[in-house]
Amino acid sequence: MSYLNASVIGIEKCDGLHHVTFECHGHSISMLSLALPEGIDIGSKVKLAIKASHVSIAKDMSGRLSFANQLPVTISSIVKGELLCYLTLEFFQNTIEAIILRKTQEEMQLKEKETVTALIQASEISICEVLDD
Repeated sequence: MSYLNASVIGIEKCDGLHHVTFECHGHSISMLSLALPEGIDIGSKVKLAIKASHVSIAKDMSGRLSFANQLPVTISSIVKGELLCYLTLEFFQNTIEAIILRKTQEEMQLKEKETVTALIQASEISICEVLDD
């Protein structure tokens, strides 16, 4: 599980669904959720959680994608298993973990210290803690 501290900069609600926008290191992060923790409002500081299996990787990307969250990251380590590959990604001073198929890592020729894009669907991000007092 990866964690990012962020500030709420926007909240939209429609038909019981919340679209929350956060700011993290100058980047906008979007989340879709049916419910929000009590006390969440514009300006709230929160800790976001992201499962490693919900992070995809793009390299030499061109064109548009439907992923709301496209974060520039640097690969800091690659651990290869028989089937899966565990990537540790640096997003400013934060670590984001990703698990991809080893075959995909090899086909993409991903290397340590390489800059890539972490792709995360808005529905795969959650608020795990409200940091405000």
